[in-house]
Amino acid sequence: MRIRFRPLVAATGALALSLVSGCASGGAAGSSANTVTYWLWDANQLPAYQACAKGFEKENPGLKVKITQLGWSDYWTKLTAGFIAGTQPDVFTDHIQNFGQFADLKVLEPLDDLGIENSDYQPGLAANWIGKDGHRYGAPKDWDTVALFYNSKMTEDAGLTAEQLNGLSWNPEDGGTFEKTIAHLTIDRNGKRGDEPGFDKNNVKVYGMASNGGGFGDGQTQWSNFAASAGWSYLDKPRWGTKYQYDSKTFQSVIQWYFGLAKKGYMPPLSDYNVQSNQANTQVAAGKAATAFDGAWMISTYAGFKGKDIKTALTPAGPTGKRATMMNGLADSITKAAKNKAGARKWVAYLASDRCQTVVGRSGVVFPATPAGTEAAVAAYRKKGIDVSAFTEPLADKKRFRTFSYPIASYSADMTALMSPAMEDIYGNGKPVSSLDQTNDQINLILSQ
Repeated sequence: MRIRFRPLVAATGALALSLVSGCASGGAAGSSANTVTYWLWDANQLPAYQACAKGFEKENPGLKVKITQLGWSDYWTKLTAGFIAGTQPDVFTDHIQNFGQFADLKVLEPLDDLGIENSDYQPGLAANWIGKDGHRYGAPKDWDTVALFYNSKMTEDAGLTAEQLNGLSWNPEDGGTFEKTIAHLTIDRNGKRGDEPGFDKNNVKVYGMASNGGGFGDGQTQWSNFAASAGWSYLDKPRWGTKYQYDSKTFQSVIQWYFGLAKKGYMPPLSDYNVQSNQANTQVAAGKAATAFDGAWMISTYAGFKGKDIKTALTPAGPTGKRATMMNGLADSITKAAKNKAGARKWVAYLASDRCQTVVGRSGVVFPATPAGTEAAVAAYRKKGIDVSAFTEPLADKKRFRTFSYPIASYSADMTALMSPAMEDIYGNGKPVSSLDQTNDQINLILSQ
């Protein structure tokens, strides 16, 4: 799937050629009464949506779907420019981190007439796309959770079993069995493990856990599962909150412990991380890290590492007694200035239906939003020999797991702009976590406008 940092995304960085189903290539230009323009960023999902377009065109004679795939950064840059210049597509893949901003700018078309019911999708996915005004602006597309990827040879060499890795727990005081495990998996250049006398934290050969950077303001694949399993929430309300809670002592204790793993030598320093060339998955692929927290959109990437048997484990249980994972979900949205709104509505309704979502599921690249689509994806992964239970269990067992959403609020871009350097200062420059009090005040001042 995903993201800016989506670390996200399985998308490539360069602008790809427009790939079209049923008509000549191009961007939003050329939209007409019989053409629906559709943008997405994930090259891995493109074939599945081309197949959906063929099915849609067969059901709707005379209507064509023109698909354009762009790399993550180019995608949002071109989309934003398109809203200004009037070159936006009819329909685009939307991310919850941008939803608040787009809703505030009123560039999205309400979808209340599409008959989308919350119960038709995995829990919470449909409700997340209801704006502050009560209107729907996104049709559920897919979902993801976060789990612990690990190099099974490294864990076996360390004497760790899959059962142990799935039973880890943590706390902000001493890190619990999770920190003990990460320490044991860390090896310095002299062959000493992180829990052995003489370990040299300044000369590490293999880190117990990879780094995905500072985590911006959501920490999706960094610290979010720890903060949530400690009982913390981003906002004062699950959706459209009025106050962020980065000044919480609980949150700050989590952050101090989490980035403290780097000080102990168990996780790479921020200077080793690079969003373009050295993300967590790159570190694992190179044998520089034994484990990494990452999202379901990266399953195929980790499974494709040559010469490595990468498996997955559940996130560790926290002070609340529960394990936690962000459950994010993309949606398809129609632009307010769409040139073919009638066709766009038909296309979005089709995208949100089992007719398309089961096709996407069978591609084994992502978990579609409908239960049938999810089942098709699980079966496709199983056929590939990939166990995805670490990602699906949180949906089925609410007693043991807490699932939570990316923070949904207005001015999300401003929040990210303020939190990104603040978190990097703590991680990379040793700034005290109490500095988040001031950052939180700045964010909430903007949010109160």
